[in-house]
Amino acid sequence: MSQPLQLGLSVAIVAVTGGTPRVVTVRSGFSVPEDHRRGDEPLPHRDALPGAPFEPDRFRTLQDGVRAVAEGLSGLALRYVEQLYTFGDRYRDPHELFGGPRSVIVGYLALVRDGPLSGDASAEWRGLYDHFPWEDWRDQRPPLLDAVIAPALGGWIASAPDEGTRLRRAERAQMAFGLDGADWDMERVLERFELLYEAGLVVEAFRDRDLAARVDPSVRAGGPMPRALGRPMARDGRRILATALERLRGKLRYRPIVFELLPPTFTLHQLQLVVEALSGERVHKQNFRRLMISGGFVEPTGQFESQTGGRPAELYRFRRQAIHERTSAGAIPSADG
Repeated sequence: MSQPLQLGLSVAIVAVTGGTPRVVTVRSGFSVPEDHRRGDEPLPHRDALPGAPFEPDRFRTLQDGVRAVAEGLSGLALRYVEQLYTFGDRYRDPHELFGGPRSVIVGYLALVRDGPLSGDASAEWRGLYDHFPWEDWRDQRPPLLDAVIAPALGGWIASAPDEGTRLRRAERAQMAFGLDGADWDMERVLERFELLYEAGLVVEAFRDRDLAARVDPSVRAGGPMPRALGRPMARDGRRILATALERLRGKLRYRPIVFELLPPTFTLHQLQLVVEALSGERVHKQNFRRLMISGGFVEPTGQFESQTGGRPAELYRFRRQAIHERTSAGAIPSADG
């Protein structure tokens, strides 16, 4: 008899507020069934991405479904929606371990303008870099890299069963995290999280092995709970969110989706803050402004934003024609020139 399959939808809803990238989370309601608990120990609830099973009789398309789910849980109108990937690893949903159906999730990225949440009572904004603190390089190289991640990866590399595996682990860690003088590639977001998971350095890795060991005696539970590297998420929420951030960073180079996060008129400083918030890196102010204006992405409105104690900043708006112009002309240059 084949295992039942459940198709679901999950969405990373992203906004930028004052230079802080944020994501909508809800509370996961999963807890370990009583006959598999250790004493009265429940599995702690974790942040989860908004999601729900797909209802084929209700929705004509998957995107119709994800809009209804996301807007219902958040109370926000989605501006830009893009399908990311299908996530179907066995036991990605812990209910499957305890007799539930095999879960396959279609992940989405959605961009919104910041606003109050008015949907599900558990919905709230979380700082995106709370989940990935090693991804924010705007002020400096994150101290967490050298103080915690590099030594922990060093231990994982040294524990390899043979020389070939040790060399492969060392190369992967160096390229993903910019170790030993290697360049930092802002787009390797998912690769970095997957490496930390494989090395057993994030809470999700410990949790998943611990749950599997409760129902399968052949699975050995992990060692001590790892030091929390970023805020954990239920199921594979951080994997989906890492995929969303990686997609966003990649598109910064060739599609002007950042304007979906801004009001109709904005200052160039506000625009720069949004680009830096998503990329996790600072850009050169003058080069960036020259690119935005000479590249035809923005146009002045003739209006100014009054600022107390300072020179009024000129307001701009996005030129929608730029999408078609850049599609025919080629990729958008990187923001740092």
